Amino acid sequence: MSEAAALDFARVFASPSLAGPVPRGVKLSPDGRYLTVLRARAEDRERYDLWGFERTSGEWSMLVDSLKLTSGRELSEAEKMQRERQRIGDLKGIVSYEWTADGTAILVPLDGDLFLARLDGSVTPLTTSSADALNPALSPKGGYLSFVREQRLWIGKVGGEAQPISPAEAADTVHWGEAEFVAQEEMARFTGYWWAPDDSWIAVQRFDDAPVGIVTRAAIGAEGTRTFEQRYPVAGSDNALVSLFVMRPDGSARVEVDLGPDCDIYLARVDWAPDGETLYVQRQNRAQTRLEMLRVDPATGAAELWFAEEAAPKSWINLSDNYRFLADGSLIWWSERDGFGHLYHFKNDDWRQLTKGEWVVGKLVGVDEQNGRVYFLGTRDDPLAMQLYAFDLAHPDRMETLGEPGWDHAASMDKRGQTLLISRSSPTQPSQVYLADTSGKRLAWVEENKLDDAHPYAPFCGHHRAPRFGTITADDGTVLHWKMILPDMEPGKRYPVFFQHYGGPHAQTVTRAWAGTLEQAIAARGYIFFELDNRGSANRGVAFESPIWRAMGAPEVADQKAGALYLKSLPFVDGGKIATYGWSYGGYMTLKMLEADPGLYAAGISGAPVTKWELYDTHYTERYMGDPREVPEAYAKANALDDAGKIADPFLLIHGMADDNVVFENSSALIAKLQGEAVPFEMMLYPGYTHRVGGPKVGVHLWETIFAFLSRHGVTPPQ
Repeated sequence: MSEAAALDFARVFASPSLAGPVPRGVKLSPDGRYLTVLRARAEDRERYDLWGFERTSGEWSMLVDSLKLTSGRELSEAEKMQRERQRIGDLKGIVSYEWTADGTAILVPLDGDLFLARLDGSVTPLTTSSADALNPALSPKGGYLSFVREQRLWIGKVGGEAQPISPAEAADTVHWGEAEFVAQEEMARFTGYWWAPDDSWIAVQRFDDAPVGIVTRAAIGAEGTRTFEQRYPVAGSDNALVSLFVMRPDGSARVEVDLGPDCDIYLARVDWAPDGETLYVQRQNRAQTRLEMLRVDPATGAAELWFAEEAAPKSWINLSDNYRFLADGSLIWWSERDGFGHLYHFKNDDWRQLTKGEWVVGKLVGVDEQNGRVYFLGTRDDPLAMQLYAFDLAHPDRMETLGEPGWDHAASMDKRGQTLLISRSSPTQPSQVYLADTSGKRLAWVEENKLDDAHPYAPFCGHHRAPRFGTITADDGTVLHWKMILPDMEPGKRYPVFFQHYGGPHAQTVTRAWAGTLEQAIAARGYIFFELDNRGSANRGVAFESPIWRAMGAPEVADQKAGALYLKSLPFVDGGKIATYGWSYGGYMTLKMLEADPGLYAAGISGAPVTKWELYDTHYTERYMGDPREVPEAYAKANALDDAGKIADPFLLIHGMADDNVVFENSSALIAKLQGEAVPFEMMLYPGYTHRVGGPKVGVHLWETIFAFLSRHGVTPPQ
């Protein structure tokens, strides 16, 4: 390789991505002949086209060019918000697609319309309405096309005229076939309808947002402000009224599913049995301490309780997609009932634990029912890296490791459990994707992403700094993992620390995966990059997560303080120059850390912070904090506004002014409080940007702003 170049923020956010050509949406055609991926354009890292790999010939070709097909039409507000929920709001072009059942064509949504792309390069429009088609899907047997338009579910024969099959409603708050806000944002459920495997029935959600309070959300742009009357269920308020129906594809024989007398519940998951004879519904109580699996007769809607999960005391139920209904009527199921997330086999009303130990199963990858094999990701060998494993259902104690040591893995399988799609990365290698057989043996690279001279990151490899990993203990003796990247250092000199944190639940930031190049650019500026996973974060078991129960902003802050004190003990760290930074929950953490320990940190940066949990949504907030109408004292301790006057260290606040997730009211309330307390602070607001502030130019502006702030306050490397 040529001589290493200096990495700066401009190159981090430019195209092509320094991570290399990492594909999205990798799928095999039903006949296995083609492998298809969404691939970013070299000149625009956020625009994706559809590519196909013909496995026999070994040739790649572009199947759909998004630029040639695009209409340039602006997406509807509903689709924009749905993409925000899926964390793909910044992407352009083709963001999803689906193969037809016979493998001859691909359904491609683009700019609110639907297209059928054939392998010969021809593309046929399926919709031409000015109204967007949301959540498009092909039925399992391939006979029907379904989508949501104007809050109703539409279905038609593929290539034919679609018709609405859900009733027309007088109230504009009623939606059919869509997932309500909290389902999308907090439950990772993005659809509101489910096809039976034989196309005979379709289960359809109906929700009414009428009880949900209205938040006037201002999307403040550069040249004007748009306001949206958004139905947003803040903690302690009413949720949407959710019901579930089963009907034929033409809308006939419609029956309502009996979800029980309590209307204040969450519709967590809906699935069909493999034979289509039973509909399974997961119902979660409002407090999220009980999850019930219902068995439903699709012809009548009658439901019975199959089993239930109960949360541990002073904890909650974590929802999961790690389950599989088997052809014999049994179930592979993920549960934290023994204190760690593990797999169980439920058959003939009897539970058998398949995996066990003080580690977690991160994902049920696939099941080969014919051979009785189960594939999963877990942390058995390393709490910082997901490894790929397999076992026979008859002998779950004989576990085989299929991935390579030293790598963090992700994986998926085809429905029959015959082919693995594996993605792996390490601290020194961006993601590599390959097809493998059931033994884990690589069959073909999907993307080798080799760090050779042609790789976008090649000019900077010579200065790449591999992270160090280590542990400290919390005040209760809990082991906490940290990651550190050191800059080029001279003996005898001490260096400032960029102390990054998230700190919230359902996240693990300290892993052995490739973490991108932003932290490398920070180290290139002469800063030590440091992060630590506190109690409350993911993949360490129930006892590690649960300390934040009704106590957000306390144990996490104490653990981050322990990290700061550890840093101050190191001879190469300048203890007076430790700056703390976080976004979203991490932004909230910055506030609580500065309020709790004035003088411990040299400066703090808070991006898009929650400042008062009563402003955030029901499902997320009440899961950890309870209902504010029942435990107002817990919310009072957790909010970041009351003690804002205690902030004595240099402070920078950042927020996108069109944020629909952590609404800007969180920051405006903080701004008013700081001004009212005569607390000096700095601020950078981004008109038109939502919860994600980034892009090839704005990303550079954001990070140059942060480091200019640190420079003004003396948090700089030694001369």
